[in-house]
Amino acid sequence: MRNHAEANLLALIESTDDLWGSVDANHRLLVFNKNFERYIQQNFGVEVAEGMGPAEILPPERVELWPRLFGRAMKEGAFRTEQKLIDGRILEMSFHPILMDGKAEGVTVYGKDVTEAKAAQESMAAAAAALSASEERYRTVFETSLDGIALTQIDDGRFVDVNPAFLHIFGYERDEVVLRTSLELNLWADPRDRQKLVDQLNDTAVCNNSEVQLRRKNGQIFWVQMSASKVDLNGIPSLLIVLRDNSEVRAAEEKIVDLEFFDPLTRLPNRQQLLERLRQTLDSCNRGNRKLALLLVDLDNFKTLNDTLGHHIGDQLLQEVARRITASVRETDFVARLGSDEFIVMLDELGETHNHAAEQATKVGEKLLTAVSRPYLLNGRESLSSSSIGVTIFGDRREEPTEILQQADIAMDQAKAAGRNTMRFFTPALRDAVSARAALEEDLREAIHSNQFLLYYQPQVYRGRTVGAEALIRWKHPQRGIVAPDKFIPLAEETGLILQMGDWVLETACQQIALWAREKETSHLSIAVNISARQFRQQEFEQKVLAVLKCAAADPRLLKLELTESMLLENVEEVIAKMASLRSHEIGFSLDDFGTGYSSLSYLKRLPLDQLKIDRTFVRDILTDASSGAIAETIISLGRVMGMPVIAEGVETEEQRVFLARLGCHAYQGYLTSRPLPIDEFQSLIRALEKVAVPYND
Repeated sequence: MRNHAEANLLALIESTDDLWGSVDANHRLLVFNKNFERYIQQNFGVEVAEGMGPAEILPPERVELWPRLFGRAMKEGAFRTEQKLIDGRILEMSFHPILMDGKAEGVTVYGKDVTEAKAAQESMAAAAAALSASEERYRTVFETSLDGIALTQIDDGRFVDVNPAFLHIFGYERDEVVLRTSLELNLWADPRDRQKLVDQLNDTAVCNNSEVQLRRKNGQIFWVQMSASKVDLNGIPSLLIVLRDNSEVRAAEEKIVDLEFFDPLTRLPNRQQLLERLRQTLDSCNRGNRKLALLLVDLDNFKTLNDTLGHHIGDQLLQEVARRITASVRETDFVARLGSDEFIVMLDELGETHNHAAEQATKVGEKLLTAVSRPYLLNGRESLSSSSIGVTIFGDRREEPTEILQQADIAMDQAKAAGRNTMRFFTPALRDAVSARAALEEDLREAIHSNQFLLYYQPQVYRGRTVGAEALIRWKHPQRGIVAPDKFIPLAEETGLILQMGDWVLETACQQIALWAREKETSHLSIAVNISARQFRQQEFEQKVLAVLKCAAADPRLLKLELTESMLLENVEEVIAKMASLRSHEIGFSLDDFGTGYSSLSYLKRLPLDQLKIDRTFVRDILTDASSGAIAETIISLGRVMGMPVIAEGVETEEQRVFLARLGCHAYQGYLTSRPLPIDEFQSLIRALEKVAVPYND
């Protein structure tokens, strides 16, 4: 996806009727407009793309053309030349090096169709040479040309005649110019340029498309494109000069370079310039023995502010943050906008020891945290923000710029995880942890692709009889064996892979319901399936559940969806509507881990729930901790008042079961009956339990 600066750059270069293009130091295309594409297509029959080089575009006999032209610009500086096209038109080519810290890193080329202008210049030159024979024709061209035209004496530069376009360009009246010299009028920004022009004409008699700076009457210095030829006026050596105001073209060229290397919103260097600066810095510090620090400053909760207050407010915040960061560091330090809400500060000259560099980076980081956290006045209202900063110290060994940025990014993520508005330093241990996480994510994606998951089932018992099971996902890793959910579910939630996993669990559970329905001893068993917040918030969640049930031919009355309190805290009305819709199809709902969240009784009673589930943390200490027992008793009483059954999870001992039964809770699951089992073992257990099942009387 192109960033904001690239979009502005493309819009700018596409707005001109001329062709634009730029190449890197290896003569490979970086940016170009449609006219550039058409020029290549029409003349060489090639569809161009970014990254293509001369060998991929030009025919073999002309493959050296680009290296010669672009190489000249990188070595000697800007120059102009002309190319005659296949259809006879003349294209004026302007080549300008792209400079970074004085070093040419590429070339920008600008092409303009000058066929008509060339013809006009040639016509005027011919007219001047035969002025006495074609005065009327010359005067027509002279007076109506949009280019400035002047006749001057060679020796002193005195103006003999100028046309209206010349006067318009410079802002003079005719009587202010004629019979005065260019030096008297102070027209040359650098008077030496006139002498260079005369010297060149003495050698070649003609000068085409020279680019010089001149001065208007109001003192403004601007660029012109000038052509000149020697003529004889009644025996007096003179010059015929044709010039065009080129200031807009030069401004556009400078704007293109500006957009390539600077962020248009904050005017800070952009990512491209940052990487180049990092390369240069790494080259120099590798030859010495100095330490540097890179600080990645990421605004906390910027997206929320941007979405709620509007992008124009977000832009104001970014501009103010850029000012505060710049004001908080030394002039010699480098500040850039990496993109979106991320800024980079590179600190140089921090000494020769890692500890000393870390101390100085800490001081700067704390200063930045304070600066960013001060209140902002945005569009007349006060707003607050904060930042998380990742810091890496480098210069100890040879590293790539992208590696340095990655280290700062890893440290910044740790600052976010630590609660935000804080700073963390990169360590190799962090890199190892990130690598391990990346490896686990890759394995998890492969697990989804190759179906490495299993469903385990834990019996749910009511008064001694098995009435259902909770379906629990397990990962059968090819090397690690069975992986418990707590090792991979958080990562799946974070990466969004939980959606695919959740779909698989739902489909597998519904298929099992249908299979159990065929056997008398299991036909009554229901299955409880845990639903993640991401799953439930899907717009098509209701349709997906109903489609899975229909495909499996499963009885919806035997499917129970387990929700957690946390997912009920947002968009309560939407949650209730979605639950009610599914409940109308006789699908059941259980509120999992009840008592650990912040459910409000005002809307809890509105939820179409079939069951409350006492969390295992209360059951575990129910015999030894009075508060756990009181909470369990309260939940059971609440369920009784609301006419809602209660089930306890994590029941491991007979004493816990009896205690809960005395409080009125007769449904439970836990190790007292069985740990979660694969399907074959679960079904064997069910058959065994059915043979010895004795209903409890307590």
